[in-house]
Amino acid sequence: MEISPTQLWIIIGAAMLIAELLSVSFVFAFLSLGALVTAILTWMGILPAISAQLLCFSIVSVASLFGLRKPLKALIKRDKSLEYSEYVGDKATVVKAIPLQGEGRIFYRGTEWIAIAKDGQEIHKGTQVIIKELDGIKLIVGE
Repeated sequence: MEISPTQLWIIIGAAMLIAELLSVSFVFAFLSLGALVTAILTWMGILPAISAQLLCFSIVSVASLFGLRKPLKALIKRDKSLEYSEYVGDKATVVKAIPLQGEGRIFYRGTEWIAIAKDGQEIHKGTQVIIKELDGIKLIVGE
């Protein structure tokens, strides 16, 4: 059984979608779009030559990558208001000094946490701080 160029582009598009699901880099989706547009145009008979198909794939992939990636990333970006914020406003004690623009450790609720100063300033060991926000497993603190 021989695979037609249209079927080949559909297979490439599907493979790129699977790669996107596995990598979540938000790049393979645009390669998939390029492959699927090329498959449609090939099926319609607009792109009979392989060189025209490769050119179409390249142009659509690059154009969609540069034109759509940033707006789509902003659209699906997490809403900060939905973030877990139970700790915000609570007090904690610095147990390992937080250096300028660096990480230290605080003691909060019976355990030590990685802490970063909100303003990037140095905070000395033993200082009482207030938790301002969360950044993954790191707590952003201020005096």
